[in-house]
Amino acid sequence: MLLKECKRGKSRSQEELYRRFASAMYGLCLQYASNEEDAQDIMQEGFIKVFAKLDQVKNPAALPGWIRRVMINTALEKYRSQVILQRVDEVREEHQEDAGNEALDRLSCDELVGLIQTLTPRYRVVFNLYAIEGFTHQEISEELGISIGTSKSNLSRARGVLQEKIKTMYGSAIVR
Repeated sequence: MLLKECKRGKSRSQEELYRRFASAMYGLCLQYASNEEDAQDIMQEGFIKVFAKLDQVKNPAALPGWIRRVMINTALEKYRSQVILQRVDEVREEHQEDAGNEALDRLSCDELVGLIQTLTPRYRVVFNLYAIEGFTHQEISEELGISIGTSKSNLSRARGVLQEKIKTMYGSAIVR
């Protein structure tokens, strides 16, 4: 019912759809953004696309996943536009161990999101796609137009940066 009304352009239904999904989508956008302002921009652009393309959704049960995908794609588009302004050089692959579970157990969700936000845009996007969204390096390379080696290297470097930040916060004994 809500989806049908939104497709018909009913503003109250569109407001209701926005209210239902805004909080979760803001959290998702925050994972990809450098700061809260960028997250709000991504979310706003994403919802504009959602309302413009609602006719693509045939099954109301698919709506939450579809909105999530629109937001991720919007964040990736923003990232790509930033990358175009900078030349992304290939870096050699490094292997570093993950941060220890003990350190992660001591981190709050807000602290972890805050640490992820301090990563450079290319590291943050690869980290989020791999560690949070479950993309493979092949999928990341196709989505971002980078090599698989660059994806692996950026993930490794992102983990290294996060490990160093966790060491600073909690001491080196808990990061392997």
